[in-house]
Amino acid sequence: MLTMELVIVLVLVLLVLLVGVVVYNKLVRLRNAIGNAFAQIDVQLKRRYDLIPNLVETARKYLQHERETLEAVISARNQAQAAAGKARGDVAGAGNIAALGAAEAALGGALGRLMVVVEAYPELKADRNMREFAEELTSTENRIGFARQAYNDNVLEFNDAALQFPANLVARLFAFHEATMLQSTQSAAERSAPRVQF
Repeated sequence: MLTMELVIVLVLVLLVLLVGVVVYNKLVRLRNAIGNAFAQIDVQLKRRYDLIPNLVETARKYLQHERETLEAVISARNQAQAAAGKARGDVAGAGNIAALGAAEAALGGALGRLMVVVEAYPELKADRNMREFAEELTSTENRIGFARQAYNDNVLEFNDAALQFPANLVARLFAFHEATMLQSTQSAAERSAPRVQF
């Protein structure tokens, strides 16, 4: 016969197991949401990487003597594309996400320099293909920003859940590591407000 103490112990054990399963499933769901959010960023990054060679090729015929700028954009694009590939392989890897952020910052800087050069060439600014590629790139940049925000929201939700009790016990037990936010591609100097002097 089962004694009352044994029944209480069995109920407590079952309750602990049930809580563990529920918490584990929640952490898995949240980790998968991070992967999905990164996939959305990845789609937009691929779109951006595909647009850049067309933009550079359109500009190349006008900017014969700006070869260094064009080569810097292509080089930064290739590095960012490689970093995105590594991050895609391990979304939870803090180093991969940080490297992607740094590569995207370099690409953003190179694209910014290209756009400054484009402004100096009225015939290039007037080129229909150049305008279309620039508009498409601007649209893609906005989409990347929204996708990055969704990714960071999912990372925050996962990290909050994984660090709270009792989920932190389950997270430690099953090696759920803290996910890394995708930082802004701008440096602190670029984020600071411009100073106006008269």
